Amino acid sequence: MKYFVYLIISKNKHKYLSYVGYTNNLKKRLARHNASKGAKFTRGRKWIIAYSMCYNSKSKAMREEYKLKKNYKLRNNIKSHFNK
Repeated sequence: MKYFVYLIISKNKHKYLSYVGYTNNLKKRLARHNASKGAKFTRGRKWIIAYSMCYNSKSKAMREEYKLKKNYKLRNNIKSHFNK
């Protein structure tokens, strides 16, 4: 089974917010975030996928998700492409 690590972004007044997660069905997970049924932080906002990467194991995806969550430099770099 394939697992995806993703970064989604949403515009909040003057800045972009980001959220990182992992899933085995990216389209369904994004739909849940946009329907306010995802993580509590994502409720009430319109999200778009800014980054995703596919992995062959859940454990590898979880490790990479953790790394991306902690790597604010990379997250800000991805978000900066949407500021333009």
